[in-house]
Amino acid sequence: MKLLITGARGFIGKNLITTLNNIRTGRDKSFGILEDICVYEYDIDSSLELLDAYCADCDFVFHLAGVNRPKDQSEFMEGNFGFTSVLLETLKRHGNTCPIMLSSSIQAVLDNPYGKSKKAGEELLFEYGKETGAPIYVYRYPNVFGKWCRPNYNSAIATFCHNIARGLPIQVNDRNTKMSLVYIDDLVLELLEALEGRAHMDGDGYCYVPIEHDATLGEIVDLLYSFQASRKEREVPEMEPGSLSKKLYATYLSYLPTDQFSYPLTMNADERGSFTEILRTAERGQFSVNITKPGIAKGNHWHHTKNEKFVVVSGKALIQFRRIGGDEVVEYHVSGDKMEAVDIPPGYTHNIINEGDTDLVTFMWSSECFNLSKPDTYFEEV
Repeated sequence: MKLLITGARGFIGKNLITTLNNIRTGRDKSFGILEDICVYEYDIDSSLELLDAYCADCDFVFHLAGVNRPKDQSEFMEGNFGFTSVLLETLKRHGNTCPIMLSSSIQAVLDNPYGKSKKAGEELLFEYGKETGAPIYVYRYPNVFGKWCRPNYNSAIATFCHNIARGLPIQVNDRNTKMSLVYIDDLVLELLEALEGRAHMDGDGYCYVPIEHDATLGEIVDLLYSFQASRKEREVPEMEPGSLSKKLYATYLSYLPTDQFSYPLTMNADERGSFTEILRTAERGQFSVNITKPGIAKGNHWHHTKNEKFVVVSGKALIQFRRIGGDEVVEYHVSGDKMEAVDIPPGYTHNIINEGDTDLVTFMWSSECFNLSKPDTYFEEV
């Protein structure tokens, strides 16, 4: 299958082409039927001769090219209507009635130069479909966000992410402004569905991305600032599958300056070793790294409800348990040579002893984040 993608170097085009290349090379097996694909990339500096060659040969057109921020408002109509006319005339000249997908906007209903140009492009495409019988898929996108979107251009979220990640100010005129949002991965998935003839259609002949999120500008900005603060607070935002928070967090991270991918953690160290908290989560507990010096025992305490998991990743350890009120001591010898998770149940006092001659490194998970006012931790020797 030969695919023509206009606006190939744009935000949506780049994400779509990358996904198609992953499918073509077998790295993404979600759409095995698309393994035999050839992508024709066309962008603003491509020649009309190249467009002619592509239109003569393609089996599907993703028409993503458009003008968002012109120097002169007349360029809206030239870019969003004029080039669409050239594309359709070229296809018609070659008798190519392959399906065409058009990237439009929810602003097509507005009475402004951008909206009018988008509406004109839609109408032109629908007329072409009636005339030639070519299948037409017109998508009126809301605010699309995700990795690789250019900041300080036409996306508030891209600009917010870029600025907040760099400690720069942002401008929010009205926190109560409501936004409809579509995540780039959800959009690309829908475009692949359209490619296979399964586009989601409404009753008016338009296509839509079935997964959409609604939020106010204030809610979005608060989330982004919480992501910035999460490094210092070691917290992870809500990560429910498909949630706006999860998608926004992934987007925010993609805008981090390349020299700020890492950030410091607080290591609490003494002569016994160290304890470093990595992450805190509201519903999934706390993740930490514990380093124990040779011959040292740590722990000798128990919990009412809090439970833990220990994974020794380097060194050799003895983990001992004794049920509160009992005498029997249960022992587990573990090492980084054969990693295994050891559950630490409530009601058992426990410790971990470094049996080796090198530092013992243990990854620890606790079902609760440590709370000094309610630690649920009681000292008692095993």
